Amino acid sequence: MLGSTVLEVAVGLTFCYATVALIVSTLQEIIATMLRLRAGCLLEGIKSMLGDPQFTSLARAVYGHVLVNPHEANARSRPSYIEPANFAVALIDAIRTMPADFAQLGRDIDALPNTRVKRALQGLYLRAQGDMALFERSVALWFDTAMVRVSAAYKRRAMAISLVLSLLLAILFNIDSIHLFRSLWQHPALAAHISGAPGTLDAQAIEALRRLPIGWQNFPPALNEGFVLNVAGWLLTASTALFGAPFWFELTKKTVQLRGARP
Repeated sequence: MLGSTVLEVAVGLTFCYATVALIVSTLQEIIATMLRLRAGCLLEGIKSMLGDPQFTSLARAVYGHVLVNPHEANARSRPSYIEPANFAVALIDAIRTMPADFAQLGRDIDALPNTRVKRALQGLYLRAQGDMALFERSVALWFDTAMVRVSAAYKRRAMAISLVLSLLLAILFNIDSIHLFRSLWQHPALAAHISGAPGTLDAQAIEALRRLPIGWQNFPPALNEGFVLNVAGWLLTASTALFGAPFWFELTKKTVQLRGARP
């Protein structure tokens, strides 16, 4: 009996968290697309990399290059991704004053106003030893390395948005993990109708979620000691969304399989 209860509780909790995480990830992607967060993070990363925080010199010249941005250089058309090789060509074209002259390119690099960028490019230039193709590959690799930090910054921003969205969702629908756990523990049959781990919000998933002990019975809630537990339950629910929908759906699938294999 104890094993049966534990499995039913696990199925109910993981299915609920998977559905919440799926809704949150969908909303987060919509927000990221509408606000062009990826393009914004990429732009900020390149401005920092090239020492152009005001976007008035080297970074702006790179963004104006047709290989980086084939459209007009405005906020709506800025790219969300730049091919490293294209960035290298665009940066070199923005720096050099005389095409096909490697020696002049070295002097153009020496004339750059930003000391940090100049030293980085000087090191790459010296290692290229007159080989323009090698220099372009080195610049592309430098860009790739910088983009690792940009990706990490975007993930932190996306995680913060997901946390806010999941908390709002938990409060809006009163998805209180503590209350949910208690209800499933006392009435494990509430999760008996969950028979799979769908990856989309179809009618079956919505109906399964509706039968779980979530939602408001009395609103607004009374501001007493029970409200503190409500807040803790909402925060716990919100934190689970950070693991992502694939994690929870896979866990739901495994718990359902364990329940089905139980004698």
